[in-house]
Amino acid sequence: MKLLLDTHILLWALADDEKLPMAARALILDESNEIMFSVAAAWEVAIKHSLKPDQMLVGAKELLGFCDAAGYEALPVQARHVVALEELRRAPDARPHNDPFDRIMIAQAKADGMMLLTHDTLIPDYQEPCILWV
Repeated sequence: MKLLLDTHILLWALADDEKLPMAARALILDESNEIMFSVAAAWEVAIKHSLKPDQMLVGAKELLGFCDAAGYEALPVQARHVVALEELRRAPDARPHNDPFDRIMIAQAKADGMMLLTHDTLIPDYQEPCILWV
């Protein structure tokens, strides 16, 4: 299975952080799964590191190096992903979700037939079959 890691899952996996849910860890370590990360996650990290380096300790360049060392494959943002953004729907009673980085990763997973691995409680409200909440 192709797994696209959201930003939190990516950071926790690279740091071997105890916050990484066991189910996510098992999926990431399963050699039959292809592990991918969105370039949008590196973009998000770059912005957060620039604004608050005391809170986001790693920058994009370092993150990309860690991803390469871990064997995670980068997924660039393509035109088809941007188009897929327009197809995303949330449940009418869903809580507001305004994170553009999460939205593009959902669209990438949807457009490319991957599963977005996330621990974000707002993302399942998109009710997309490409979302795997752990």
